[in-house]
Amino acid sequence: MGKDNSEGQAGGQGAGPAGRVQFFDTTLRDGEQAAGVNLNVDEKLQIARQLARMNMDVIEAGFPAASPGDFSCVQAIAREIKTSTVCGLARTREGDIRAAAQALAQAENPRIHVFIATSPIHMEYKLKMTPDEVLDQARQGVLLARSLAPEVEFSAEDASRSDLEFLVKVFRTAAEAGATILNIPDTVGYALPEEFYVLCRNVIEGVAAPAGVVYSVHAHNDLGLSVANSLAAVRAGVRQVEGTINGMGERGGNSALEEVAMAIRTRKDFYGLDFRLDTRRLYPVSRLVSRLSGVAVPPNKAVVGANAFAHEAGIHQHGVLAKRETYEIMRAEDVGSTPAVMVLGKHSGRHAFRDRLEFLGYNLTDTEVTRAFEIFKRLCDEKKDATDGDIEAIVSDEILSVQPEFRYEFKEYSMHVGGENTTCTVTLSLEGKELSDAATGHGPIEAAYSALKRIIHLQPRLENFKIAATSERSNAMGEAQVTLAQDGIKAQGSGASTDIIKASIRAYVNAVNRLYATAAVRKVALTAPAAQGAGRGSALR
Repeated sequence: MGKDNSEGQAGGQGAGPAGRVQFFDTTLRDGEQAAGVNLNVDEKLQIARQLARMNMDVIEAGFPAASPGDFSCVQAIAREIKTSTVCGLARTREGDIRAAAQALAQAENPRIHVFIATSPIHMEYKLKMTPDEVLDQARQGVLLARSLAPEVEFSAEDASRSDLEFLVKVFRTAAEAGATILNIPDTVGYALPEEFYVLCRNVIEGVAAPAGVVYSVHAHNDLGLSVANSLAAVRAGVRQVEGTINGMGERGGNSALEEVAMAIRTRKDFYGLDFRLDTRRLYPVSRLVSRLSGVAVPPNKAVVGANAFAHEAGIHQHGVLAKRETYEIMRAEDVGSTPAVMVLGKHSGRHAFRDRLEFLGYNLTDTEVTRAFEIFKRLCDEKKDATDGDIEAIVSDEILSVQPEFRYEFKEYSMHVGGENTTCTVTLSLEGKELSDAATGHGPIEAAYSALKRIIHLQPRLENFKIAATSERSNAMGEAQVTLAQDGIKAQGSGASTDIIKASIRAYVNAVNRLYATAAVRKVALTAPAAQGAGRGSALR
């Protein structure tokens, strides 16, 4: 589409500030719904702090009514974060809305985000409600939310597959009930940019909401069009973009906020819009979310991928050396991805170490920094210097994964290889008491995991196992990640060490601890097998 500034600037009545876009981050809510992602309270707080630090306008901290764990996370973030609006999601049900209000009670700037589906397929098969019943639910839900919070956002779930006339009626009803943000979601990633632009224009013009009401967009990436659809909505007059860091989320994910932000900034000649987001924090926050969630960022990922500013072809290198703009439309410095010149090693001080942690996106207490620095120094005795990947592995494995409710602590292991079988002996600590057992397997990992099963008296199913180096150097640490499933609960664990067997054991123990922590929140008991078998296990089968 060609440049059309009249359309790009015109928001229609109630479109919000014409020259500014707000960003609404739902990494901690919609992003965490990605398969295999399970963040604890401390990990969510780490991410929330960095989102606030980068001037995120709105942080959707969770869905308080979904579980006690979600409620606690929203409550903790609402209590601490004061510079961003903290939002809690709720269906139009009274219980959901009151739970959200309670979780947000200590927020400086609270927002309740109320939603109900409006597409024919959702109303008939999921809600089993008539359009009139949906209208009434929307009205009652927004009225209640507005009585409990100063700011209410209303979302029409599956808006892109909804009847336009009914969609306009629902939004108008929500605005009359007190909603000040009206969100137009492409819930299943069905829309095409051209038609989504038209839909957003028609909604804005049809609702004709009073001044001060801001229109929002929440696009999913099922067809790989979430960023394009978000930008089309902005062009139509929408002034709040919802999404996640790295585009993390259910199915194909959400709109990647870093891509939307840099598109608006890089093409300001087209959009003519500003925002308050500090884009220099994009790369560190991207790495933090990737590390804590276990969801890797592809090297060719736009804006924050490892290769986003890499040039290998000779022609490209020559052009960039002559003038950077020949092959770079934005600067690496603008997204915070400039690598630090300083190399950390055994002679580095605590101050330099803390500075590097902050650059990488971590905000640790003095006690946590001291503990991480001690581990870092021990690592430097094993290798000449430590990479950023090594430092991140230390923090995620040794600091953030240590929770009061965790049961087992890994102490040591020994391995004996003879013939076709490997024998591994593992020692854990439980409430100060050391527990040891041994098992055999076709390889060291199978033997170690079989021994662990004997110690913990559980047989969790191993659904995923991977191990990777934290850098390309020969002395890199190995970082292992596993996903375990037991009694309907899934838990992800990670572990890092220069010894890949030790890293794999740590990851397994970390996942077991998370299984117990999740089971405690859900108030269910993890069931042990009827009898523990001896000999060769089946941990990797």
